[in-house]
Amino acid sequence: MDAPYFLPLVGLAAALGAMMNAVAGGGTLVTFPALVALGVPPITANATSTVALWPGTMASMWGYRAELSGGRRWATAFAVPSFAGGVVGALLLLQTPEKRFAAIVPWLILGATALFIAQKPLMMALAERGGVRREIAGADGHLLPPSAAFLLYQFGVAVYGGYFGAGAGILMLAALGLMGLTNIHQMNGLKNWGGGVMNLVAVIIFALSGVVIWPVALAMALGAGIGGIGGSLLAQRVGQVWVRRSVVAIGLASGLSLLLGLI
Repeated sequence: MDAPYFLPLVGLAAALGAMMNAVAGGGTLVTFPALVALGVPPITANATSTVALWPGTMASMWGYRAELSGGRRWATAFAVPSFAGGVVGALLLLQTPEKRFAAIVPWLILGATALFIAQKPLMMALAERGGVRREIAGADGHLLPPSAAFLLYQFGVAVYGGYFGAGAGILMLAALGLMGLTNIHQMNGLKNWGGGVMNLVAVIIFALSGVVIWPVALAMALGAGIGGIGGSLLAQRVGQVWVRRSVVAIGLASGLSLLLGLI
């Protein structure tokens, strides 16, 4: 881990992950396995990756701020389970023995990859779903309050998000669609808001716990910034289908390699 090429490699992995996030999502499926393959312990790799990629989450949240216009009460309600779940998930991670987490990680990666594969057909199915639809905004332009069941579900998603996180955004989008929300931009705005809150508290807990490798996190944050810009440009030139296939291939290869002890 002290090799001179280490920081450039993790920066490159973060750039690739951020680029994939900008185009199709799934960046964690690149950054986390890369850190583990380079010799970083799994829990430290997870915490460092979360800290490094959080600025990108905030940038996405800021970019969708207009979609939450008039929805302060909704956003506040959404933030409560996201915050609480993020705390629980991050603390659970820190209490998990390293060997046990290393045994769980391959299944988390493979599960997140399966969610990523299911994302597009799931969203298409939700968009075409019949029955009563629930509009996200009332007559006064303010967002309608979420149901108690949805807030409980969001708490569970946030626990997972604070613990590992890959695929949490897909879980949130699916729930928003099942609630009857149909505007994908509004759904992404709410998803980014919830993700920003749960990741913020996880970042604070990880930073205070001393499990973050800061030189690595800074190198990754720099790479993620460059990759995010490049990804936004790439999205206009490259078909998402090829990027999505790359994410799936990387996720499957990483999960199986960790499962078989190859990395």
